[in-house]
Amino acid sequence: MGEILSYLAAALPADVSAGARLLALQCALRTNAYMRVDLPAGLLRGLRIDVMKACQELAQARWLSVIDGPGPAGIAAVIHDVLAQSPARPDRRRAADWAMRSGCPAQMGATEPQLRLLGLHLTAHSDPSSGEGLIERNRVVRNCGIRDQELHGALNRLTANDVLDGWRICPESEDVHWTLASGQR
Repeated sequence: MGEILSYLAAALPADVSAGARLLALQCALRTNAYMRVDLPAGLLRGLRIDVMKACQELAQARWLSVIDGPGPAGIAAVIHDVLAQSPARPDRRRAADWAMRSGCPAQMGATEPQLRLLGLHLTAHSDPSSGEGLIERNRVVRNCGIRDQELHGALNRLTANDVLDGWRICPESEDVHWTLASGQR
């Protein structure tokens, strides 16, 4: 999961919103061998994003073209990014399902997409047994489409929502260290 999040950070312009990044993640993980993806309306509702706006952002970035929708049945789109890696693998579907569950935990409720994407990113980069993680601050900011000055507040809100047990940023290296709450492992 960490690899696909890093791929999207490189493939999408820095100003693409967190909601569009969540949609791009589902598209990248669910695309078929012809680079087409069909996302049902229920899955889109589960993302809790402005799907129309996210589709427009991804189309403007020339990352995808919407063929049909968004509408009552969902969306159908074609991904244009030639760097999309090994589409249509069965493990990608499982990863997409995991991302939906991890990116939208019940305790976060209707939290904004930026916070859910950050929680998903940290969970994907955590040790599965200990729940601990370490990553460069600038990488977190870039991969999650979050402004540097918003990172402290977002990490505090993840802690308040029981996604993280705690976190700190090392002043020397600027690495973000965190521990997931026990319910997130």
